[in-house]
Formats: sequence, structure tokens, C-alpha cells
Amino acid sequence: MPRWAGLGAGLLWVLAAGALCAPPGALADVPSFDQTTPSQPARAVFSQERVTAEARQLADWVVDSGDSRALPFVLVDKRDARVYVFHADGRLRGVSAALLGLATGDDAVPGIGERSLSSIRPEERTTPSGRFVASLGRNLHGVNVLWVDYDGAISLHPVITSNLKEHRVQRLATPTSLDNRISYGCINVPADFFRRVVEPAFKGTPGVVYVLPETRSVRQEFDAYDVNDRPARTVSLSKPPEPTRDASIAPMQAR
Repeated sequence: MPRWAGLGAGLLWVLAAGALCAPPGALADVPSFDQTTPSQPARAVFSQERVTAEARQLADWVVDSGDSRALPFVLVDKRDARVYVFHADGRLRGVSAALLGLATGDDAVPGIGERSLSSIRPEERTTPSGRFVASLGRNLHGVNVLWVDYDGAISLHPVITSNLKEHRVQRLATPTSLDNRISYGCINVPADFFRRVVEPAFKGTPGVVYVLPETRSVRQEFDAYDVNDRPARTVSLSKPPEPTRDASIAPMQAR
């Protein structure tokens, strides 16, 4: 092999190594291009569990868009009175019936979290819809709960059984969702489900709770697309995108 051939190969190696080790500014003139990839949408894994079309649409969007920021997440389907708890990767961890606010509606009354229960009228007892950063904590009675909206005093917790006339445990056991509207706004689940599924999912980490609306659409509430309709993604083959301010979720404010 001619001597100049080896010299050329060595020169190419040096140039390549220099490019890899150069500071970012030094590569500003390196051409870049994008590639459109017809990737299949990522989806939540419900296995064989029964689920409404709205809940499936939202769960698939959460997984495909990465909206939960790689944290465990919960879907509360108010219309079907069911709670779905997911691993961070979108696999279903558990599902249960739930008791919800007595009144139909998606908005909380301003300042309701500072009022006594006795002052809250029946038509004000709503479970607000939306996206909430949630974490475990204790309520005023020392009971472990998942705080959904701390300022609004909304939490997901083991079913309250202090008022026997409300038959809350029995309501959770019926096959229909028509009798599951009884609370002041909190989300009641069976105590065993809270202990086995909710607490382990949120132990040592915050998560996200999505409460589906009942007077608005999922798209209106969350600006969520249908994963079946999203266009193919465009992937940059030059350099990774700059991180955004919304790359992490701050812990929920406590008081």
C-alpha cells in the first residue's frame, strides 16, 4: 500500500476525533438535516381491562406525548367512576371503582378548600377535572392520602366509613356507577386498593393525576391529540434539542 494512503487514513481519523471533541460552537457550520420517521404511536397498556374510549384516548396521549414526565400517573374517569393507576411507562398497575363528588361539574368553587364541610352546599360538591401533580401525605386526621389538589382540599384516599347512612363501601361494590356520587369532592377508593396499588406507586416519588371531565371533551381539557391521528414524527440527526424549562415537575406545594 502506498505510504500516502496510510497518511490519508490517519489524517481522516484525526479530523474525526477533533470533531467529536470540539466544543459545540466549533460545529456550528456542520450541516444538519431532519428525518421523518413513520413511528407507531406509543400506547398505554390496559391488558384486558374494560375502559371507556375517552379514558383510553387520554392514557394513550399521556404515554405517546410523555406528558407525565416519566412519573407514575393516575386516570380518574368520572363518568365511569373508575380509577386507573399506571406505572411510569404506561403499564396498568391497578384499577378500581371510585366514589366521587356529589355534584356534576368540572370546576371547583373558588376558596372551597378553606371552608368547613358543613358550609359546602350539595351543588358545590364537585370533583374538579384537570391535570394535577400529586404526592402522598397526611390529612388533618393523620390518614395517609394522595393529595391531588392540596389548596382545594381534594385528595384520593381510602373510603370513609364514619357515616354508615351513606353506605360508601356498598356503593363501591355495586356494578353500576350511578350510585358512586356521594363525596364532597374527594376520590374514595377501597382501603385495600389504596394500600396495595396507590401507596406503592407513589412511594418516594410525585406523580400526575388526570381527572377526566364530564362537561367538556378530553381534547378541550388537556389539549390532547388522538394518537391515531398524529403525524409522523420528525427526528433531528444533527444534535439533540435544547432542554426546555418544562423538563421537570416541581414538588407540590404543601402548607
